[in-house]
Amino acid sequence: MTEPEPPSSLDVEVQFARDFPGFPEAERLAGWARACWSGRRAGVSIRVADEAESRALNARYRGRDRPTNVLSFPCDPLPGVPEVWLGDLLVCAPVVAREAAEQGKPLEAHAAHMVVHGMLHLLGYDHQTEAEAEEMEGREREILERLGFPDPYGSEA
Repeated sequence: MTEPEPPSSLDVEVQFARDFPGFPEAERLAGWARACWSGRRAGVSIRVADEAESRALNARYRGRDRPTNVLSFPCDPLPGVPEVWLGDLLVCAPVVAREAAEQGKPLEAHAAHMVVHGMLHLLGYDHQTEAEAEEMEGREREILERLGFPDPYGSEA
């Protein structure tokens, strides 16, 4: 007899395009993604990339010819398939590191924020309107606080 699955299970595949010294390790990234999930069994991939890869994908899919901190690529579920693939995240390590330094934040805190931010996009959150931004930022704050990180939008870093 097989054991029942836990009520919440997120399989996370983490890929590094290359070594990014000082960037949080795969287990940390996966844990931050799992902190956003409370649904049935699902999967997501996180790719930690360089600026060239981020720039190419940002240009191709968003029409912005520059690297960005995180890109989210949601996947529509297939009918009748019990496991859901939420989508893919691309985190640009050099951009995240640069932003953390510019904002006076620990790299780990900013990287956690980018993973949580990207995951919320995969879960349908957005920030195109003020109301959407308030809702999404509120969820980010809740999740990051639960993970032990400060408010990413506050003056404290």
